[in-house]
Amino acid sequence: MALKIRLARAGSKKRPYYHIVVADVRSPRDGRFIETVGAWNPMLPKEGERVTLNEDRIKHWLGHGAQPTDRVLRFLDTAGIAKRPERSNPKKAEPGKKAQERIAEARQREAEAAAAAAEAAAAPAGEAPAEEAASE
Repeated sequence: MALKIRLARAGSKKRPYYHIVVADVRSPRDGRFIETVGAWNPMLPKEGERVTLNEDRIKHWLGHGAQPTDRVLRFLDTAGIAKRPERSNPKKAEPGKKAQERIAEARQREAEAAAAAAEAAAAPAGEAPAEEAASE
């Protein structure tokens, strides 16, 4: 039987409260579980006691092969029970394909405008009055 240490939602609408439970992976999120090993109240301020853990029981279940979910692993890492490996995703901060296309088009328009301005500035001073004289 594969076990997970995961969150089970409780609380009312728009007032979440989560129980940290040990459950079979096949059971639904808020369904049957084996044991409650903690709680998380995200409505409390971050400085307060948002997370409560029963460390002995969590260590027991980790010893029996229970795998914590990512969110629960964050809690266990801050409590010093389990180590959460660092993740590196350098592409996450990059804009999407369409946004990159828009940025490239904007750079191209800026380069063309700068080139046109440079040509206008580089034109000889003698030609400009001759064109004005011809149009008069």
